[in-house]
Amino acid sequence: MAAQSRVSHAARDRRTSVQRRTEVGELLRRLSSDLQEVGRDFGGRHEMNSSDVRALVLVLDAQRRGVDIGPSALATDLGMSAASITALVDRLESVGHLRREPDPHDRRRILLHVGDDAQRLGGQYFGGLQRRIDDATKEFSDRDLDAVARYLNAAISAVEDHMAQPGD
Repeated sequence: MAAQSRVSHAARDRRTSVQRRTEVGELLRRLSSDLQEVGRDFGGRHEMNSSDVRALVLVLDAQRRGVDIGPSALATDLGMSAASITALVDRLESVGHLRREPDPHDRRRILLHVGDDAQRLGGQYFGGLQRRIDDATKEFSDRDLDAVARYLNAAISAVEDHMAQPGD
């Protein structure tokens, strides 16, 4: 009877773990969808399409990590052709959202930087969202946040692996 109880308990724990992963995955998809809508709203308010907003986010994230990003890397990240990325960068540069600057280490290479106006607009719009997220999660311990970060990093890796496998 004790062995049967252990098996039953283990099966219940396994089922619960599978159910929790499913639930968390569903929440992650909902968050992803909601954040896409936030990006569309921001873009609509500032006459930018989704590729424009995504490009600004990618360049800003690279800047924050201290990583240089140029048009070719941006094209790869966005899945765009060289001609399309040139048009996108031209458009964002013309309204002051992006700046092209020569690479100080290789004058043949151009680096992209988010313009001050775009940073100001983004800070105004997304700052409120960040404050709301901070308020909603202020009760989370460092251990909780570490678990969330591990989960999100694992999910990001899984998505990147999936995208790297054609026809998967």
